[in-house]
Amino acid sequence: MTSRASVWGLVPADLRALGYPRDPRHLFGRFQRLQTWDAEGPVLSRAARELAEASLDLSLPRIVEEAPSQDGSTRVVLALADGARIEAVHMPRAVRRPRVTVCLSSQVGCAMGCTFCATARMGLVRNLEAHEIIGQLFAVMRRYGPLSSDQLSLVFMGMGEPLHNVEAVLRALDVLCDPAGLGIAPNRVTVSTAGHLQGLERLARARYLPLLAVSVNAATDAVRRQLMPIDKKWPLRELRAALATWPQRPHQKITLEYVLLDGINDDLESAERLAAWIGDLRHLLNVIPFNAWGEAGSPYRAPSEEKVQAFVARVHELGCLVTVRRSRGRDVRGACGTLVAT
Repeated sequence: MTSRASVWGLVPADLRALGYPRDPRHLFGRFQRLQTWDAEGPVLSRAARELAEASLDLSLPRIVEEAPSQDGSTRVVLALADGARIEAVHMPRAVRRPRVTVCLSSQVGCAMGCTFCATARMGLVRNLEAHEIIGQLFAVMRRYGPLSSDQLSLVFMGMGEPLHNVEAVLRALDVLCDPAGLGIAPNRVTVSTAGHLQGLERLARARYLPLLAVSVNAATDAVRRQLMPIDKKWPLRELRAALATWPQRPHQKITLEYVLLDGINDDLESAERLAAWIGDLRHLLNVIPFNAWGEAGSPYRAPSEEKVQAFVARVHELGCLVTVRRSRGRDVRGACGTLVAT
């Protein structure tokens, strides 16, 4: 194992503490701004090269598998230094102006046990360190673009429960949102959670507060506990109370994610209960027809389009701001709930 610190998890103060004699913010920018790199990586001064050779690890996770989708997205498998593998998804769009969303993993596997999610079958292998989260992003950006943050959005919706690894996610946000480096605007970063309220409380105090997405998926605890074991610890009543105190900025909304499962949570009574639970919460309801796991098999099916539209129409009638999210990368196992690295 190397004794050097991975540069990707460091902020300017860390570079100063390592003995860099000049402005550490300038060096931080050299490492973080990919558009200034050459073919070998960051372009460094003599003093910076000496520091890197003595104290820093500049290696990135290796891309070991690429699965391009017909919709333009790409599922990417990355190998970490210890051989563990994670998955990310690169999703370019050209609506109005070009932009790219990168879906990031925060853990190897996941401990939440959601029965509709393929990642849950892995269990939790380990948490990612902050530098691995950031290195994952930089490896994807270097391979597929963009090289700057101007056209970039991030969603922590890959493998793992981000708030089960909240300190590493917060450290990654501190690095990625620092204006001296990549400078991603916090309102272009979304952190998704299954309802980990202890982590949510910590995230609310973040230096760079991201947007929030919450996986709900049922409007009664009886159904939700069948789908999401986390409901046993933090039931819907406690989740709703926590969301009511989330520090939203003006005009921002909490995204509520609802995976529609045929015959489980897709009836009109469920729609009515869900709308009542949401109440006056400032929200956007993302209805997501279930993404099948393909050859791996699954106990669930997606509802018919007719049932999807009936559910959406009913929650809309009851005052919900709702959209249907058609997951990208479905043909290459890159869609929501289907990521499994082996």
